[in-house]
Amino acid sequence: MSDLLKRGFLLGLGAAMLGKESLKKKLDEMVANDELTVKQAREMLRKFTERGESKAAEWSEQQADQKKKIIDELGIATKEELKELEVRLQQLENIHYKENGQ
Repeated sequence: MSDLLKRGFLLGLGAAMLGKESLKKKLDEMVANDELTVKQAREMLRKFTERGESKAAEWSEQQADQKKKIIDELGIATKEELKELEVRLQQLENIHYKENGQ
């Protein structure tokens, strides 16, 4: 399932990159035809890029949430939970050894 989410994310990222290149071409044409100034074109491209980065961050967060949901549904222990159990086990072993004089 994680691979599917990753592929979807990469597909979206690829589409965004193609969109950026297409937009850049169109903006260059508009500048050449005096429909936009260079400054206006740069600003439009900057805004498009910022929105793309924002979407990428949003998708990444959604992917992390989806992974967590799947892990929870399957009842799989996380690395953090396993580490907590190791610490608790070590504490119990230390108590046991102290009580038995070892």
